[in-house]
Amino acid sequence: MRVPLSWLREYAQVPGEASAEDVMAELVKVGLEEEAVHRPTDTLSGPIVVGQVLSVEKEPQTNGKTINWCQVRVVPEGAEQTLTADGIDPSGVQGIVCGAHNFVEGDKVVVTLPGAVLPGDFRIAARKTYGHVSAGMIASVRELGIGEDHDGILVLSTLGLDPEVGSDAMELLGLYDQAAEINVTPDRSYCFSIRGIAREYAHATGSAFTDPAAAVVVDPADGAGYPVRLEDQAPIYGNAGCDRFVARVVRGVDATRPTPQWMVSRLRLAGIRSISLPVDISNYVMLELGQPTHCYDVARLTGEVVVRRANAGETIVTLDDRKRELHPEDLLITDGSGAIGIAGVMGGAATEVSDSTTDVLVESAHFDEVSIARARRRHKLPSEASKRFERGVDWHVADVAAQRVVDLLVRLAGGTADASITDVGTAPQPILIDLPAGYASQRIGMDFAPEQVVGALTDLGADVAEYDGGWQVTAPSWRQDLTIKDDLAEEIARLVGYDQIPSRLPVAPPGRGLTRTQQQRRRVLAALAGAGLTEVLSYPFVSMEANDTFGAAEGTGPAVKLANPLSAEFGYLRRSILPGLIEVAKRNSSRGFRDLALFEAGLVFLPQETLGTATIPPLGALPDDATLETLYNGLPLQPLTIAAVFFGKDSPAAAGHSPRAWDWADALDTVRLMADVVGVDLVIEQGEHRAFHPGRTARISLRSGEELGYAGELHPKLVAAQDLPPRTVALEINADLLFDAAPDVIVARHLSTFPATTQDVALVVDAGLPADEVLATLREGAGELLEEVHLFDVYSGQGIGDGKKSLAFGLRFRATDRTLTADEASAARDQAVHLAAERHGAVQRR
Repeated sequence: MRVPLSWLREYAQVPGEASAEDVMAELVKVGLEEEAVHRPTDTLSGPIVVGQVLSVEKEPQTNGKTINWCQVRVVPEGAEQTLTADGIDPSGVQGIVCGAHNFVEGDKVVVTLPGAVLPGDFRIAARKTYGHVSAGMIASVRELGIGEDHDGILVLSTLGLDPEVGSDAMELLGLYDQAAEINVTPDRSYCFSIRGIAREYAHATGSAFTDPAAAVVVDPADGAGYPVRLEDQAPIYGNAGCDRFVARVVRGVDATRPTPQWMVSRLRLAGIRSISLPVDISNYVMLELGQPTHCYDVARLTGEVVVRRANAGETIVTLDDRKRELHPEDLLITDGSGAIGIAGVMGGAATEVSDSTTDVLVESAHFDEVSIARARRRHKLPSEASKRFERGVDWHVADVAAQRVVDLLVRLAGGTADASITDVGTAPQPILIDLPAGYASQRIGMDFAPEQVVGALTDLGADVAEYDGGWQVTAPSWRQDLTIKDDLAEEIARLVGYDQIPSRLPVAPPGRGLTRTQQQRRRVLAALAGAGLTEVLSYPFVSMEANDTFGAAEGTGPAVKLANPLSAEFGYLRRSILPGLIEVAKRNSSRGFRDLALFEAGLVFLPQETLGTATIPPLGALPDDATLETLYNGLPLQPLTIAAVFFGKDSPAAAGHSPRAWDWADALDTVRLMADVVGVDLVIEQGEHRAFHPGRTARISLRSGEELGYAGELHPKLVAAQDLPPRTVALEINADLLFDAAPDVIVARHLSTFPATTQDVALVVDAGLPADEVLATLREGAGELLEEVHLFDVYSGQGIGDGKKSLAFGLRFRATDRTLTADEASAARDQAVHLAAERHGAVQRR
């Protein structure tokens, strides 16, 4: 919302020397946001004066162009020229070359004299051109920065102006004014008006406020005016599309009269261009009071005006000359010929006011916010009117705005108002809010005296009635956002001053903080980042093919299909994080990053037997507990999943250092790292997954048998199809299962001060026997003295029988209370080997 300061001063006590920055600084105190300053003098400076053309000599040029050599008086006849800049003639008559031809001798124009600066840092100076010394320029509106018209120069009589020669043209055109632009949040729609901003400025400064609506004397409605009928057969959420319609007729209007310059300059500073006098008056009142109005040419209307919903197949040509197909939910202004406007959004071209219009019907209505917002979005028609209606307009100001438009049409356009007035509709019930004494103090955290509470609410425009234990507050009609006592507490704090609220550091209560799962998640992600992986985020939308490839080890599985996807190609919610993560890796690889280790933690979506609900609860009402439970039961499972992708080298090359290529073992080590951080023991065995290499894939599971995920080298065909580097490796695990299996407290192992004894053993077993099963057997058989066992070699070939393999394990023994002897360590090793022989037929290799 742009607020011209000259306009604001009519209704608020803004100091004469205050700048737009000063005004915004005050408005920030009451919660408004400063946006920008609009000040013509930042790019425009004088001397710029009113001149009168004394003579025009047309001089054809060799290039086919005809220029005008003009003599222009810039001081009153007989007066002395007081300006002394280089190029200013002391006689008060300037010789100026002009290429425009829309003026004649005697016209008064705007002259930029030498020394003036125009927008774009265009500096005016006396210069020789077309055989003359042109000392100045006769300006167009675009050159002055006040419009886009550049077809000719600005002739002041076309604006209805006849100023004295030599007077300050910048003051005449309102170019010394400035505007403060305020960002208005959706809940404070009343600030989309000078009326609302002036009230807020008065709140911020404690100064007086003059309500512009109170200054308008509204003629009483007699119901005998232009016939209007409100008809809504399909209200949204039970709210009628229009609950008030005021219609006034002004006859004998001269629509060709120029808009007064004071109004043009204010509209321009507010960001609205001048169109015609009736339209400018309508826009001016909208900015002043916050109530949009619309003017119709009475001669183009047929029969009564009816406000109704659109019929199927109905169309309208709007003011932008576009034919639009209407939706049955659209709220329309109609007459006997059909639709003549989309209510609250844009009028129709068929009843547009033109230069030939003599009788004007003024509409000032109150429309339902939801109806207008949906129509605006549906037709992609943002407008100043819809911006206000969809946020909420004061029901009680409709007749005031209509009267204000009528008064201006009578005064400025020479019209005569009909005595009969139409005002149909039903007033809404006032919003009553009970505010217990002390409630605001409890919510805000500071003590408010009763007089502060009553004073703040009264300043808002609310009616406050005291009762035992508090107050009953009637919210002002322009504050639809005030509905509960918490809203009132917030307003009290805002008006008393946010700077008055004491700041105290709260003391964290015992037993609070991050949940167990949150702590585990943070530890795991921090460990991955500490290990050199980079965390990324990818989109959760994937194709069906990607879900089939990555979503389950065996392939195809159920997936959640999006009803309104951003792209038809990515129409499903992911069952796996890897498709999006691979896209991130692929994009980085295409941009020259050859060595990457990426990871992501996020949700995947696994639909169950029940997905969604048969019906959708109606909008605008809070569902009951049973409905909410049904909705929750229809949601897919959404486990937290962690995935990673590696390709290239594990470190940059350097002198004396040869980097190592990432391989499947790094993926397994990353999984082990995550398990170690939360204290979980994993089972890693040969696995199969259609997205992974057939022989280089590990299935990750818990000791209880629950599958966590997979890790290893991606399938070569997939790598080639995705244009990834060869031997790209990846992993993906269900983090929720990992966290659930973690102990509540991870107990550190005792550190023995006694030396360890190591023993190695090689066992020949069947080639198909997983090494992890043998390792678990050795751990069990070795007993309490075993501290660690690990596989360090796998061999098959010469010296090993067909269908057999040799597994070499390192065993480390240690006692907590003594130094072990070699015999004790050997005995524990032999026990482990004996159990392996019993369970797996293992033979010790000598």
